[in-house]
Amino acid sequence: MTDFKNENRNIPAKDEKNQKPGIQRRTVLKALAGLPVLGMFSYGLLKKSGYDLDKRNAVIKELGLESVEFPVSDYGTSRSGGNLIRVGIIGFGTRAAQLAKALGFMHPEEVKKMTGRNTIGSWLGQEYLNVAITGICDVFDLHAANGLATAENEIRPGGKDAPKLAVKRYHSYQEMLADTDIDAVIIATPDHHHARISIDAAKAGKHIYCEKSVAHTEAELNELFSTIKNTGVVYQLGHQIAQSVVFQQAKEIIKKDILGKITLVDTTSNRNTANGAWIRHLDAEGNPKPGDEKTIDWKQWLGDTPDVPFSTDRYYNWTKWFAYDTGMIGQLFTHEFDAVNQLLRMGIPASVVSSGGIYYWKDNREMPDSLHCVFEYPNRDFTLTYSGNLASGRGRGRVFMGHDASMELGNTIRINADRDSTRYKKGIASGLIDPGSPMISFNPGAGQVDAVSSASTKYYAARGLTTTTINGRPVDVTHLHLREWLSCIRNGGTPSVNIDRAYEEGIACIMAHQSYVEKRRVEWDNVKRKIV
Repeated sequence: MTDFKNENRNIPAKDEKNQKPGIQRRTVLKALAGLPVLGMFSYGLLKKSGYDLDKRNAVIKELGLESVEFPVSDYGTSRSGGNLIRVGIIGFGTRAAQLAKALGFMHPEEVKKMTGRNTIGSWLGQEYLNVAITGICDVFDLHAANGLATAENEIRPGGKDAPKLAVKRYHSYQEMLADTDIDAVIIATPDHHHARISIDAAKAGKHIYCEKSVAHTEAELNELFSTIKNTGVVYQLGHQIAQSVVFQQAKEIIKKDILGKITLVDTTSNRNTANGAWIRHLDAEGNPKPGDEKTIDWKQWLGDTPDVPFSTDRYYNWTKWFAYDTGMIGQLFTHEFDAVNQLLRMGIPASVVSSGGIYYWKDNREMPDSLHCVFEYPNRDFTLTYSGNLASGRGRGRVFMGHDASMELGNTIRINADRDSTRYKKGIASGLIDPGSPMISFNPGAGQVDAVSSASTKYYAARGLTTTTINGRPVDVTHLHLREWLSCIRNGGTPSVNIDRAYEEGIACIMAHQSYVEKRRVEWDNVKRKIV
């Protein structure tokens, strides 16, 4: 494996406050200067039809925001430096195609579609990451062929400078890991393979970007944690919300204690489509389309799970069965845990209680379509709740509740003062702050056209998991997350969703799943470091 850390390369200089490379900071007053009132950051005095600059500044002062510093990215001002990194992708389904696009690779047919819609320019303007996809591994021949065509496509951000290396198809991930021409791997398989492939990749010295969820069992999670720590490879779990400009603003607001003491965070997931409930690959009558099992290595796909006959339903909708996934916990709650943990660093809960059932989708699933979990942190005076439903599309948000104010965080931020706040008592009494209206709102995409189409894409967009806005243009947060991972490989450093954050999330998710399956309260023994 190439040693990237010891080679000379052009690295953007860090600023004087030791921020990550390329990140500068500016105060909120500087950020506001010259911006339209309803533009990037606004302080709402919604009792009036217009905004008054002096009064807006009075609100800033009342909230103590004069000295809050927000990060400013230099994204897109220069090409990513460093040596070429050769990446292998293990599992090339829908998510892998999205990851490849974020790296700068797209299937020729998709390029044609985007060109026809005149949306190709945004992707071609994506920052060049100096990577080459040199390996594709998938148990399904069709998916492998799509991966090869994607990796070999010469239409890419970077244009003529983009490297054109041979791409190899591997029939097993072990074969890929044994190849010294692969520096790093992206794992986008079904969840029951994540931990084992990650463990083997770390032992082979490959850097790892793995989609959530991190692990299926406590034993494999512990093995993964110790292996990553012992090998020192760069591990990044696939949660990208920390790359969002909105999230960075929320982080500064939490740091400034605008909300006061936070004792409750309520997170939710609501979807109301068959696709959103993992009923996919159907024909016009709603039946699973026949798959060509002759081109799918079913035994390899099953891995260590029980041997069952080939099933198109299981192959495409694996998240419905507990042998392959933890359902809504692994697919949806993981994003919620990461968002909260990145902001509050609450770590592993002391106890978890889960409840719910299969109330709407009466098919062959084991996964509940209605799920509710309570995560207790008594040493932090804090509770995290999660409620998910797959038979209602009503949006319920992600809300941080403090004594002085509450913050709803998605692809925008809204903060409302609590009418019984201690901190804002005088401001509320004077009429400066109206608890019935947002006193702070942040919308980095103001004026941007919503380009998302599918129900699932719109759901993730609303959670802040698809794009962010930098310098007035939308940027894929998955692209930024991969960019961070690659930077850590080249330059050292710790990625935002490293193995420590992944371990905390993994334990919390396994506790929640175990509580649902066993119908009991599950606890974490912090001395023995095990679930009881």
